[in-house]
Amino acid sequence: MNSSQNKTALITGASRNIGRAIAISLGRSGYNLSLVARSNLEQLEVTLNQVQKFGVKAHSCLADLSTDQGCDKILQQTIKQFSKIDVLIHTVAIRPHKAFEKLSRLDWIKTRSTILDSTINLTLGVIPHMLKHEFGRIVFFTGVGTYIGSKERAHVSAAKMGIVGLSRSLANEYASRNIRINIISPGKIDTERDNPEWYTNAPITTKSIPMGRLGTTEEIAAIANFLVDDASNFVTGQTLHVNGGEFFG
Repeated sequence: MNSSQNKTALITGASRNIGRAIAISLGRSGYNLSLVARSNLEQLEVTLNQVQKFGVKAHSCLADLSTDQGCDKILQQTIKQFSKIDVLIHTVAIRPHKAFEKLSRLDWIKTRSTILDSTINLTLGVIPHMLKHEFGRIVFFTGVGTYIGSKERAHVSAAKMGIVGLSRSLANEYASRNIRINIISPGKIDTERDNPEWYTNAPITTKSIPMGRLGTTEEIAAIANFLVDDASNFVTGQTLHVNGGEFFG
């Protein structure tokens, strides 16, 4: 069911991997797009060029969403370009590994600001526009490690579980105003891994996945497209676990 006519979607982390796949999927479906990345302008422009082939309006912007100023920047530019924001898909995250007893307060602040504060700040920015138009679709991201409690990532899990609480409360608060909020929790996905300090040196394994393979970014994008479409109109406050059977939420 195509519900994208004259709709604008703000997508963070759009320069590569899951964010890019979602941008392409929504662009193909006819959404106008505001695309955000932190620093990789070259790759963000690749995404921009790909979605413009679908004939939609698209805008790109670099912004550090771990800061209030970065969130304000992209919200202001999106409204200036499109006059409204109907859809927010926030994929930004960091995955640092550190033993809990070695965490500094600065480590926690950086993790929280990137994961949770950015989520709250962007949502605070889009909700008034969604209320004005009596329409809104918001998709947040967590990950399988959030729920199983991966070691040396307590700070990451804590910030991401904050997103879960936020999503459920907002879903309850705004369901009557035609604003739906959901979460996608991907498992192991076949993506570029440009931050080796976040991962072990061992190659990613599929032994724990009953389907015996990694997921694809296109599969995650299909779920995101579903959650913002009218086909999911009775879905809100939910977490969709997309992990090949590795974890049952």
